[in-house]
Amino acid sequence: MRRFSPARPVGRTASRVLPVLFLLLLVPGAAPLEAQSASAALSYRKVFKDSTPELVEIHLRDDGAATCDIRQLDDDPDPKPLEVSPAVVAKIFELAAELNHFRDADLDVKRRIANLGQKTFGYKRGNEAYETTFNYTTNQAATQLMNIFEGLGRQQEHLALLERRVRYDRLGLNDALLRLEIDLNRKIIPEPERLLPVLETIANDTRVIEMARQRARALVERIRSPRPS
Repeated sequence: MRRFSPARPVGRTASRVLPVLFLLLLVPGAAPLEAQSASAALSYRKVFKDSTPELVEIHLRDDGAATCDIRQLDDDPDPKPLEVSPAVVAKIFELAAELNHFRDADLDVKRRIANLGQKTFGYKRGNEAYETTFNYTTNQAATQLMNIFEGLGRQQEHLALLERRVRYDRLGLNDALLRLEIDLNRKIIPEPERLLPVLETIANDTRVIEMARQRARALVERIRSPRPS
């Protein structure tokens, strides 16, 4: 007959585990396990009243899932999916880490300056949540991070405008393409390849005026074969 060894008392096991857990809670900087395993998210919000648009708001998770909401303040929220490459996601989170995820960050300059729009960086992971707001900053990491977010918002504006003109205003396409070309010249679009599908649609659409089709073809070629900086 098989013999069963007596079960180890639950109280003895618990008496060993509880002090360890208690010590972990006392370790400075030790985050709860659920916070360590939670995904991190960053946000960027710019409010500039009496401009067009008045609001740009981007939310980005560390797994690359992102949304972008571009509108006037009186409009209802309407976030759209935003595609961001792993390389850009990594760079954004790297810059946020340089800024200590905005914890106790004071980025705004301490002098009077024109209103350039209220910008807010936000970070959230588990129970951690930090944010900082500024009008203008000289912090290099913050400026670089702001420029990436601004570029992603601008890129999304171009995409929405081109898609809208293709459907409802083909005569206005050349003007929209010219705006895109100007921003490409300024090197403010982080991932212009995201615009290739709509540009190719325009280039191949015989209902579009030839001037716009030629400009679209030139932009496709430029994005596919970028010149060295």
